Amino acid sequence: MDKPKHVVAVVDDDLPVRRALERLVRSLSYRPAGYASGDAFLASLDEEVPFCVVLDQHMPGLNGLEVLIRMRAQGADAPVIVVTGADQTGMAEKFIDAGAHAYLTKPVGRAAIREAIQAATAG
Repeated sequence: MDKPKHVVAVVDDDLPVRRALERLVRSLSYRPAGYASGDAFLASLDEEVPFCVVLDQHMPGLNGLEVLIRMRAQGADAPVIVVTGADQTGMAEKFIDAGAHAYLTKPVGRAAIREAIQAATAG
């Protein structure tokens, strides 16, 4: 089997959810890189900017919107797909306005992640 070429960062504080998302990403032939916090992910950008980011909305410390804003301020332009288990009115628009490519609600299936990554990284 070929080594996956593209790194997809999975940023989610919930370990079982993060692992499930990493498995989904791996099943799509991407290489997942998991982060338990927004701070850990942002620190990693000094080493490597991922091909794409799957970002949880609700996390302790920095929430997903704060992570996205700081990521863009650092000059990292990787496409971002936001996932949330608790959709709130107006949040999708806030994320899209901040530069997210997609906003999905959990549970997120393989097809939804595949389509979101393909759409976000096309061109």
